[in-house]
Amino acid sequence: MTLRRRLYLTLEPNEKGGTLERIFEFSLITIIVLNIVAIVLDTEVSLRKEYNHFFDAFEVFSLVFFSLEYVARVYSIVENPKFKHPVKGRLRYMKSPMAIIDLLAVLPFYVKFTSVSLTFLRVFRLMSLFRVFKIARYLHALKIFKRVLRDRKEQLVLSFIFILFVLVIISFVMFYAEHDAQPEKFSSIPATMWWGIATLTTVGYGDIVPITTLGRFLGGVFAIAGVGLLALPAGILSSGFFEMLHQKQSSISTKCPHCGKEIHE
Repeated sequence: MTLRRRLYLTLEPNEKGGTLERIFEFSLITIIVLNIVAIVLDTEVSLRKEYNHFFDAFEVFSLVFFSLEYVARVYSIVENPKFKHPVKGRLRYMKSPMAIIDLLAVLPFYVKFTSVSLTFLRVFRLMSLFRVFKIARYLHALKIFKRVLRDRKEQLVLSFIFILFVLVIISFVMFYAEHDAQPEKFSSIPATMWWGIATLTTVGYGDIVPITTLGRFLGGVFAIAGVGLLALPAGILSSGFFEMLHQKQSSISTKCPHCGKEIHE
């Protein structure tokens, strides 16, 4: 087995590997989780002052590790038949969502050595959060969620369009119901949409509230309607999960537990 093939089998979670592959997968997930913990704890001023050297050392270690991982993935990806061309295949892989996430996870470190402004550098530091998404390729639950989103995307898009349509309607109605009483808060329909979003989601921040009798009545109706309205996407996703898990269980039950072949009645 060549070094490139060994790298590919080690790095790809979809490929069945041995002990070495499982050790690498466990190590990578552990480093990603520790990065998430470090990003959270780094915002505590007291911890940052006391353990500044530890945070910096772990940051350098993580960036070197993720950089080598990215290079190894690009180098070994030609072992995948989908990316078998040595140049076009690697370029096509580098444009894939997970490869872009891998790149954005290490890009802030290298931007420090360029002559960019501090404001622009702060924006790039936010990209360190992309390390969180690197764990997605190793979680089976997220793969199922991705498949459900892909299968139900038309229904989800239609439901969100319907919610947006209702939001425009209630903002239009509430604007004319409250504008004369509160011209500074319900100043326009776009401004009223903030109240509509807070009401439909039943959050109710309280910064914009109706004071007229008609406005309060409509606000109560819209708040109750929002409970059922926002349940549409949740219902679509839950039914998608149920169908996918049911299909998976059915496919397992129709196979022989010993030889793995399909059982025909």
